[in-house]
Amino acid sequence: MGKGTIVLAYSGGLDTSICIPLLKERYDYDRVITVAVNVGQRDEEIDVATKKGIKLADKHYTIDAREAFVNNHIFPAIKANGSYEGYPMGTSLARPLIAEEVVKIARKEGAKAIGHGCTGKGNDQLRFDFIIRSAGLEVVAPIRELNLTRDWEIDYAKKHKIPVPVKKDKPWSMDENCWSRSIEGGNLEDPAYHPPEEIYLWTVSPENAPDKTEKITLEFTEGIPVAINGKKMKGYDLIQRLNILAGKHGIGRNDMIEDRILGIKARENYEHPAATVILTAHRDLEALVLTRQELVFKRMVDDKWSELAYKGLVYEPLYAALNAFIDTTQVRVNGKVDLELFKGAVRVLGRSSPDAIYSEDMVSFDSTTLDQCHAIGVSQYFGIQARMVHARKTRKTPVKSKK
Repeated sequence: MGKGTIVLAYSGGLDTSICIPLLKERYDYDRVITVAVNVGQRDEEIDVATKKGIKLADKHYTIDAREAFVNNHIFPAIKANGSYEGYPMGTSLARPLIAEEVVKIARKEGAKAIGHGCTGKGNDQLRFDFIIRSAGLEVVAPIRELNLTRDWEIDYAKKHKIPVPVKKDKPWSMDENCWSRSIEGGNLEDPAYHPPEEIYLWTVSPENAPDKTEKITLEFTEGIPVAINGKKMKGYDLIQRLNILAGKHGIGRNDMIEDRILGIKARENYEHPAATVILTAHRDLEALVLTRQELVFKRMVDDKWSELAYKGLVYEPLYAALNAFIDTTQVRVNGKVDLELFKGAVRVLGRSSPDAIYSEDMVSFDSTTLDQCHAIGVSQYFGIQARMVHARKTRKTPVKSKK
């Protein structure tokens, strides 16, 4: 008699696929139930995970969480201008939701343990473990606990006749959701290696992008994008549409050295065309409608929000508090932003909002609404303390005698 049932967070890739036989052979579980969570991956990727889960596991679930992902994770990220070390986060936003869905299945099936295919070097292990342990369930991570290498995994998969797309000469590890796509592993682990064009699926290279610009208008309501070129769309559909529009112009690629949670530096490649366009427009619109003090303080809040989201600490009380503050600022983030897409770049052309705290009359050189002479009194006191210190230094400077 073995350990009973374990539920496995399943993607259909190499790591999670070999976990199925490993959990029986090395951990003595009787049943392995796989759970694939749809957060906007390509249809073929979900189909592969579903078919492989049904074939390899004792029972399989495929959960459609796309709407929940957009509403509960992507929209808050947009409001918070969510980014980590200069790129829009994607994988980190999806991991807590995936883990929560797997927890639901574990409780439904009466399982006391959840398995995942994370290594002991990346971020995802911590994001999954945090949610699973918060639910009072045991964590089993074969790749991490058995210290497995990529080559060993490929050989093991072949022995067990597990079909995997990864080959030793192209051992890319990819993760995808509707907001972002990440590619790592293999030759990409060399920071000097030039990534081949084949790793990209959502974006064309800028040199192969159209030679003509494309202009679009993005509309926001309370910090959330709601329309493209006047056409109202649901969040998921809008993001997918923008992924196509911006991707064909080569927008949204990142090739960077990233500092992981554990302190390890890693070379990461990302594609996030819609995220790049939306966040560019959102930041610009905030500058039009929020006060200077709001903008300064919100940048600090956004940074802390992004740190917590990157680590997957969505149950941290501070995370809820930061979201509450951010939501109050977004009530006035309404309006339209005109953008130009061209050769890998997105440029803001103009913006408008019914909540703008901008007065064309006040700022105009030709306006007489404000009496310019009123600024003279302000100027008299402006920087007065710094001027006094500078004057003291000037008086104390010794005068050189002339010969």
